[in-house]
Amino acid sequence: MEEKVLTGHKNGMLVMIVVIALYLIAVPLMVYAFSAGLAILGALCIVFLSIGWLAFLGLRVLKPQEALVLTLFGKYVGTLKGEGFYFVNPFCQSINPAAKTKLNQSGDVDIDKAITIGGQTMSMPSNKISLKAMTLNNNRQKINDVLGNPVEIGIAVIWQVKDTAKAVFNVDNFKEYLSLQCDTSLRNIVRLYPYDVAPDVDTTGDGIPDEGSLRGSSEIVANRIRDEIQSKVTFAGLEIIDARITYLAYAPEIAAVMLQRQQASAIVDARKMIVDGAVGMVEMALDRLEEKGTVDLDDERKAAMVSNLLVVLCGNHDAQPVVNSGSLY
Repeated sequence: MEEKVLTGHKNGMLVMIVVIALYLIAVPLMVYAFSAGLAILGALCIVFLSIGWLAFLGLRVLKPQEALVLTLFGKYVGTLKGEGFYFVNPFCQSINPAAKTKLNQSGDVDIDKAITIGGQTMSMPSNKISLKAMTLNNNRQKINDVLGNPVEIGIAVIWQVKDTAKAVFNVDNFKEYLSLQCDTSLRNIVRLYPYDVAPDVDTTGDGIPDEGSLRGSSEIVANRIRDEIQSKVTFAGLEIIDARITYLAYAPEIAAVMLQRQQASAIVDARKMIVDGAVGMVEMALDRLEEKGTVDLDDERKAAMVSNLLVVLCGNHDAQPVVNSGSLY
């Protein structure tokens, strides 16, 4: 189903003025016709007064970035796009199967009518389709990453309707269809990545391990999620403008354990840096002593000096000096 945009129908104001003027003329003309014995003219006036109001059913008003899909006796007629006052066939019916659907997203449903039943006011959504860019805040999902660790992730998707005919006729409800495709696409992409950088993991599918991760490659992951969703919703006439990760964390049942693991990894990295620095300082001290000939140390004394310096430089607490008043030997 391809979209067909109706043009040349922005004459609603003219039609409304003409019909009102005809009504104002028909009433005195009917009285004059019957008083003058012109029965046929009077009958025509009565017929017009009886059915002339049907023309008002064909009046349509659209605001900027709104569209209206019209059908006539079940057949797709076309789509009205752009702001204006339109007049179409009064028997045309507007269709929007997602008019009453409101997902966890920015408001896109116009409330055009309100009726009171039993003292309660009920709002009725119109069948207009919003062409604005809208935001779908997808609910957080618990998904296993490539290593099997459960993570919670949420995304925000910016989308808009590009083809109203496909959105209305190709799927039952394009909003629910979009929400479902967001869920499945998110799972398909997240399961390809580890939460954090892991060895021997290929996230690109080229057979070569890389450093991709959900935490470190959020921009790349978001772009892949957007492309995945777009490939699924093109059939429904929707365009995915952008997708962004709004929430990312380990699932509560393993969050504490993973935190301890990260802390242990950080401690190991810090210790490694301290040891590397201490070894470098000891080597520099020995080289300077030997270069200047300050003291001549044999291998045993060098080993003792290295041991003492490493204890001082790598210890968690300040060293307690011991003064040796005797000979070094």
